[in-house]
Amino acid sequence: MTRLALVCPGRGSYTEASLGSLPAEHPLVLTAEKLRGEFGLESLVALDQAPKFVPAAHLRPANVSALIYVVSMLDVERVQTTGEAVCVLGNSMGWYTALAVGGALSFEDGFRLVQHMALLQEKGVSGGQLIYPLVDEDWVLVPEREAAVRVALEALPGQAFPSIHLAGYTVLAGDEAGLAALRKALPPVQQGGVNYPLRLAQHGPYHTPLAQGVADDAQRHLQGLQFGLPQVPLVDGRGMAWSPWSSDLHKLRAYTLGAQVTQPYNLTASIVTALKEYAPDRLVLLGPGNTLGGICGQVLIQERWQGIDSRAAFTQRQAGPEPILDSLGRGR
Repeated sequence: MTRLALVCPGRGSYTEASLGSLPAEHPLVLTAEKLRGEFGLESLVALDQAPKFVPAAHLRPANVSALIYVVSMLDVERVQTTGEAVCVLGNSMGWYTALAVGGALSFEDGFRLVQHMALLQEKGVSGGQLIYPLVDEDWVLVPEREAAVRVALEALPGQAFPSIHLAGYTVLAGDEAGLAALRKALPPVQQGGVNYPLRLAQHGPYHTPLAQGVADDAQRHLQGLQFGLPQVPLVDGRGMAWSPWSSDLHKLRAYTLGAQVTQPYNLTASIVTALKEYAPDRLVLLGPGNTLGGICGQVLIQERWQGIDSRAAFTQRQAGPEPILDSLGRGR
């Protein structure tokens, strides 16, 4: 049977192309709708079935996080017949989804976690995130960009921080003054039709000390979440694996509501652990969207995984009869 590593996306993955992803009568969707009502929030189905994509509504943290969670959970059903899940990981918010995919949380508690954390963000954490490429168009590391990031962060202690490690990209976070200084300090780059550094819309300074208040609130209000041993190994944002046989549930809760919020999230390390510890035949990107395809490809190149040593080699492998990466979001 094909060995699968399941990868859950973060908040940037629901886009206009994702509209129409939720089957209104599916049991998971019906459960999510009931839970949304308990939070006093509008219908996810109504948002998903809207005639047009409205960024103010669809990208509102309280809406987009829940939409992504449900779409990803629906995708788990799609892959169950295609192979055996040997591990689950996720990017940022995707860690919360991974907990439910891997069985450490029920669907309902996973939803409550995602929804509550999104609402906490809306209460106001001053600052945000921006993304910056460390590689060129061919996914070759540009040392000068790495050096520029390092120098910029060193000049802004307490104002700007590393937030997410995304292989050939870095996500930086800070307060408003820190973000403004970063945008001035980092050399402008135009790549793939995008101008960098690019501020991420409606993203707070997560995975930094600036989010400590969010972590404190989550620990106060989410004590009712019922963590259990995962049924499938989980790989967190440090590259640490949580086993179905030996995980400390108190530590799993503490990480999820603490360090995961206030310390850098290293998706690169997560993917490397998944590759080296669980040797999957394929990485499966749960929907919506395809935001992590390039990131996974860059890690495969970094590790020279199965002889993939360049963007051209990765592209060739993907075009062949046995692609190493499967993005479920492409079918929407």
